[in-house]
Amino acid sequence: MSNSSVRDVIMIGAGPSALAAAVYTTRENIDTVLYEKGVIGGMAAITDKVDNYPGFPEGIEGMKLASQLEAQAERFGAQIELGEVSEIKDNGDTKTVVVDGQPVEARAVLIATGSDYNKIGVPGEAEYYGRGVHYCATCDGAFYRDKRLVVIGGGNSAFQEAIFLTRFTSHIDLLVRSTVKASQVLQDEMKKHVDDGQITMHLNTQTTEIVATDGKVSSVRAVKDGQPVEFETDGVFVFVGLNPNTQFLKDSAIELDENRLIKTDLNLQTSMKGVFASGDVRSGATMQIASAVGEGASAALAIREYLDGLRQHVPERMLPTDE
Repeated sequence: MSNSSVRDVIMIGAGPSALAAAVYTTRENIDTVLYEKGVIGGMAAITDKVDNYPGFPEGIEGMKLASQLEAQAERFGAQIELGEVSEIKDNGDTKTVVVDGQPVEARAVLIATGSDYNKIGVPGEAEYYGRGVHYCATCDGAFYRDKRLVVIGGGNSAFQEAIFLTRFTSHIDLLVRSTVKASQVLQDEMKKHVDDGQITMHLNTQTTEIVATDGKVSSVRAVKDGQPVEFETDGVFVFVGLNPNTQFLKDSAIELDENRLIKTDLNLQTSMKGVFASGDVRSGATMQIASAVGEGASAALAIREYLDGLRQHVPERMLPTDE
């Protein structure tokens, strides 16, 4: 592949983080292409309403926010393509990204593929996502002030988020499928909320269905110790782990943490020089749209500096002359 066909930067994913990064790179006249295998806008696009993104005091529909980010990136010249990336190869000063089986070469790469929340896979979960079923307490907890909630999960995230939700709710039923897997520190903190009646913990409780009445979540059906039970609720929060979209990196040299999230340095560069990561796929990410957008901007600036460094080290014989 000749130098003329090498892109400046390939961005893998077209969620808020990559779209924000593309706004910054394209405004700097950095040739930018984004490849997205699913929905442009990522998880934001399938969120019913985003209520905590700065600048929208009344909230904004997730799809509308995603489409505005997309339009802004394209306005400055970002090229957005549908395609699935299966591999990244390190060639030194360039990287080869395999898209739908075809190699595409770039000087820098940004991985912003995000993460998906693990699902429990019961009837009603997908149907009422964003309309009574949630996966982010800091995003959606405030909707349930003085309401009853069901929280599903028994690990660290479920305990942390349930404790956080006590700031808003009147009562929480915590459904643990088998036994508690949270750390002892969180178990000790949880006990305080159980003792004061804010949270009721139900062990050996397998959720079987999320029920809605008149289009609103109204109860959760489960089996506890072999017996059917039903919990009245105004909403359900599911915390059974994250599934980072890093499957395509399993055979690469890019270092992942124990949760398969991408490790980066302070400049958001991965263990592969010239490859950066931002947003929910990055180890240490806060899983918020606003922070993903901020990381995208930071990654774009780091990519610009990296590309400037490459240009400064081009051998003299490769530089254009005045003749």
